[in-house]
Amino acid sequence: MSIRRCFVSSVAFLAAAFFISTSTGFATKAFADEDDAALLSVGVGYFDALRAIKDDDADDAADFRLEYRHDEKLWIFKPWAGIEATSEGGIWGGVGVLVDIYFGKRVVLTPNFGVGAFTEGSGLDLDSVIEFRSQIELAYRFNDRSRLGIAISHISNASIGDTNPGVEIATIYYHLPLEKLF
Repeated sequence: MSIRRCFVSSVAFLAAAFFISTSTGFATKAFADEDDAALLSVGVGYFDALRAIKDDDADDAADFRLEYRHDEKLWIFKPWAGIEATSEGGIWGGVGVLVDIYFGKRVVLTPNFGVGAFTEGSGLDLDSVIEFRSQIELAYRFNDRSRLGIAISHISNASIGDTNPGVEIATIYYHLPLEKLF
């Protein structure tokens, strides 16, 4: 995927998130304002999940994540920062923006996009230090505002490297409001 196509896809992705989040039929402002808490997120997942389904030679690995999701909004977007590591020694760290889209009081859809640095360790070579991550997550929100969710993400270099293998990661997340820790 070229940088232009990656940018256009990201803009379309975020525009769709904006449209859904501002549509009164899907998300209500009351739920969104009520949930504006900083979250500490931990996740465990399956790195290179899609290729592993199709190919026995995939560079699949376990994927572990730690993220901070800020409670302040920049228009409709919330900033986030995170790091993920694979069981093969790969590490990606980055920052980005997300949008929480509420379907009632319990279900939260969270598309997000970020950019970061990647080193493959002994795992899959993504052919660039700079890698972009797009993700869609569906979570259940508990009474204490913690969440349990599943996510699919894609990490790619947007063709800034010689090749662009990309990778898909399936992740299970638990999000804890930071105020619960302190």
